[in-house]
Amino acid sequence: MKTSGMKISHETLGLRPVSATCLLGESPFWHPDQQCLYWVDIPGRQICRLDPVTGLEQRWEVPAEPGCIAPSRRGGLLVAHRAGIDRFDPVAGRWLERLAEAPYDMSVQRFNDGRCDARGRFWIGTIHEPRDQAAAGLYCLEVLAGSESSGAAVSLSLRAGEVTTANGLAWSPDGSTMYWADSKAHRIDCFDFDPVTAALSGRRVWKRFPSQNETPSAQSYGGRPDGAAVDAQGCYWVALYEGARLLRLSPQGEILIDIELPVRCPTMPTFGGADLRTLYLTTASIRRSPEELTLTPWAGSVLALSVDVPGLPVAFAAA
Repeated sequence: MKTSGMKISHETLGLRPVSATCLLGESPFWHPDQQCLYWVDIPGRQICRLDPVTGLEQRWEVPAEPGCIAPSRRGGLLVAHRAGIDRFDPVAGRWLERLAEAPYDMSVQRFNDGRCDARGRFWIGTIHEPRDQAAAGLYCLEVLAGSESSGAAVSLSLRAGEVTTANGLAWSPDGSTMYWADSKAHRIDCFDFDPVTAALSGRRVWKRFPSQNETPSAQSYGGRPDGAAVDAQGCYWVALYEGARLLRLSPQGEILIDIELPVRCPTMPTFGGADLRTLYLTTASIRRSPEELTLTPWAGSVLALSVDVPGLPVAFAAA
């Protein structure tokens, strides 16, 4: 894939489905120890895992809608769902402990997109489901200093806000820039990020996309930013929900690659495989018309394609 600044058809790239369908696939990550792909189905209330070598796919039920997951240095997965943040052991298939209760009104909010920074702090954005105000936020779960050898006590704190649908969380390769999107506002912000202290500063609009009201027709609507991932060159890959597009943006926000997809609602990319040169992309089938699903049979599946530039490895949670 050596093109730049141009649209590319998915047929050219050999895009292919690799999983069964979900209602709303999200939060994919590649587990380097297991050489497997994990993701969640939010309304389906499931954690999913795929072994791409054998094709074996496993799913586990979640008691409430899972927004995102992350592997833990202490074993298992951290699962941020509507009711809180829990630890789950996929080997035994059982829930181990509650790390934090939901810090919001569960009748109108839930955890959504999130991931860990390089030091193992688990950052999770929320979604304000009425979508009538920018009332969602960004929370950080971190291990309290001095508790690492005694059970790892944690704290959960609000670090940013003024969004409606938190998405697109990612960091530059050196950890000095944090990206965070508001899908409702069609906007991606960036912050100056201190990898040591986790301090955020200098929030600014990094990239904005036209809303449906700003486009001349429904057919010309390009979608809104959903989940994202950063590659080894610091470029930001973002799925445009309802836009049938996957973009690769330069660190300056320039569109380098615009991939036309055979599904209307891509949700989040991640990089996997032993060399991190397979791009996996979760997608959604929920609330799509029967006519659209007939035309886009891969909707809800995880899609995969090969890329030239590898991605960054997943960061494990310290908790």
